[in-house]
Amino acid sequence: MKKSTLLSIDAFAKTEEDVRIRTRTGGLITLSCVLVTFMLLFSEWRQLHKVVSRPELVVDRDRHLKLDLNMDVTFPHMPCYLLNMDILDSSGELQLDLLESGWSKTRLDSSGQSLGTENFKIGQQDRVEPTDENYCGPCYGAKDQSQNEQKPKEEWICCQTCEDVRTAYMDAQWAFFDGKDIEQCEREGYVEKVNKHINEGCRIKGKAKLNRIEGNLHFAPGKAYRNAQGHFHDISLYEKNSNLNLNHIVHHLSFGQQLEGDATESVSTAPLDGKIVSPDFDTHYHQFSYFVKIVPTRFEYLDGAKTETTQFSTTYHSRPVRGGRDSDHPNTVHSRKGFPSLYVFFEMSPLKVINKQQHAQTWSGFLLNCITSIGGILAVGTVLDKITYKAQRSLWGKKST
Repeated sequence: MKKSTLLSIDAFAKTEEDVRIRTRTGGLITLSCVLVTFMLLFSEWRQLHKVVSRPELVVDRDRHLKLDLNMDVTFPHMPCYLLNMDILDSSGELQLDLLESGWSKTRLDSSGQSLGTENFKIGQQDRVEPTDENYCGPCYGAKDQSQNEQKPKEEWICCQTCEDVRTAYMDAQWAFFDGKDIEQCEREGYVEKVNKHINEGCRIKGKAKLNRIEGNLHFAPGKAYRNAQGHFHDISLYEKNSNLNLNHIVHHLSFGQQLEGDATESVSTAPLDGKIVSPDFDTHYHQFSYFVKIVPTRFEYLDGAKTETTQFSTTYHSRPVRGGRDSDHPNTVHSRKGFPSLYVFFEMSPLKVINKQQHAQTWSGFLLNCITSIGGILAVGTVLDKITYKAQRSLWGKKST
């Protein structure tokens, strides 16, 4: 019978069973190899079903979309009615008095206990119109009422309520204080309520929309107004009460959608959560600032769902608004600028991080690693068996001599 040409290329030459030698040491090595092989295969199986998040850096193409702001902050020494929040960005867009549009304010007593949560503004919800139809309230010089008698009644300039007087004072850039000795405010009980709540604290919680550009949001005491010189607040009542300050606790601050599950551990979406700023010195005339660098981030999950959020880093700084030398740094001099406030300066990155959920290993990689593991264990086992067998033969030869 003619031999096949395949015999000459057989790389797996066989030996007869009769010439094979089996030893107990070889059996132990075989069992060890089988055990290690099963351990490695089980590890590869777990790796096949493991889900990982792989980041990818791309140019942000969604800069036309609004960015969600989520904030929860406590001011232990600032009453709710005196606190205001505004947002300004480099496009010139202003969002004024945001706390009066959907944000919740929780009044706090001196020990931090809640006195009730509401959407309120002292002087606005208790607005009392005069009962006399011929009444024309004085504006106390904030508006020119000298020509009223020469005009028809419907064209008279009047300040009928406390809020009207307050607005007139803002337009004239006058200090309003607590409205004392203003008949409209006395009639509405504004003065009494202001002084009653002056020693309370406030917890602010809510959401807002930001443009994806550079800007700032800030909390400040008093009603906001803007003129050719810039953006200001009427801090007259704040200045009158030296026990007030903008020390704060950041319960939560984030931008974008909230993350859940393991995703929160892989990125820094809210690094300021839990931060307490309460210096042991007088901060009545102090400005606190956070400089935030925001990186848009998207999470893409295996089921096709997507979550648009951000991660950010921040730098904290504080300074006295009246200027002067820094007590901790003798060579540092602060300029006289600004007003008591809490600023968050934000800047958006032009790049976006996309975190895609994927299986840590593909099926082809799983099969290749399994074959590699089995082959490697067999090769190592063969070498160990040969070494131990030769060592045993050498020892037996010495004993027999």
